[in-house]
Amino acid sequence: MNEIKKILVTGGAGYVGTNLVTELLKNNYHVTVYDLMIYGNKLPEGKSNLKTIKGDVRDQRKLEQSLKGQDAIIHLACISNDPSFELNPKLGQEINFDCFEPLVKASKNNGVKQFIYASSSSVYGVKDTPDVTEDASLEPLTDYSKFKAKCEDILISNTTNNFIGTVIRPATVCGFSLRQRLDLVVNILTNLAYHKNLIKIFGGSQLRPNIHIDDMVRSYICVLNAKKKLIQDQIFNVGFENYSVEKLALMVKKNIKSKINLEYTKSDDNRSYHINSNKIKKVLGFKPIKSIEEAIQDLISAFEKKLFSNTLSNEEYFNIKKMQKIGLK
Repeated sequence: MNEIKKILVTGGAGYVGTNLVTELLKNNYHVTVYDLMIYGNKLPEGKSNLKTIKGDVRDQRKLEQSLKGQDAIIHLACISNDPSFELNPKLGQEINFDCFEPLVKASKNNGVKQFIYASSSSVYGVKDTPDVTEDASLEPLTDYSKFKAKCEDILISNTTNNFIGTVIRPATVCGFSLRQRLDLVVNILTNLAYHKNLIKIFGGSQLRPNIHIDDMVRSYICVLNAKKKLIQDQIFNVGFENYSVEKLALMVKKNIKSKINLEYTKSDDNRSYHINSNKIKKVLGFKPIKSIEEAIQDLISAFEKKLFSNTLSNEEYFNIKKMQKIGLK
């Protein structure tokens, strides 16, 4: 879709958003970031094709103003993951669901041509089948996942030939970002192993789908550039490797130079999540090119360079700790 030049990225100062916006700028897109900046602003400085707006997605008037003149929107902004959502369910519903339909309609009314929505692979719930494809039934287990599923329906029900809607269901993202998160499974394991020489494994057999953050970024740009007919009303799983928690821990251990102790603990939560991402490869030719092990190595390299401070306690790296501190309402 080469007519796409101007892009609004909600949540563009977040973990994935920061890396995505950086790549969009490199590809000469004009990018507007709309973000509350709760975790600061690590976006590139001095870029003439970047505009940042500090704003809340619940502020419909301000958000609609930011839509004017945009060709596309990538909607990343949300209260991310179940623990953060459950900290304040009312806030989670307001940000993740209540303001979504007004945003979709405002985008459509303001001439936005393309809307890409970041949903979640958690909408499937727990499945016993080996291949969880986009056609699988949705059985979300939490309000976070339920609202993600409902937003998918809202977007698809509002599309037209001139308003292209696409849903992305990402796996758990891992790896290095200037706006780092250390509360995601691979990142948690790597942080604890590097700084405490200890990995605590709760259960271990549970499967978790993962994807390197660089590939997650590439997937959004791939959809952005795709032909309309290939992405209209489409839903794509975006993941790479479905590994058990134990295998992820052993992979981390292998890449740490010092001796690492593994501590196994029984878990009451033995649910496994896994997805099949063949559709996006078949339809758009997209496939991940970076492994989960490379994400681990990227994090270790960042730790060695001391790019982060107090990684075990600094709330900047842990969404729920930061939200508890600021008391967002």
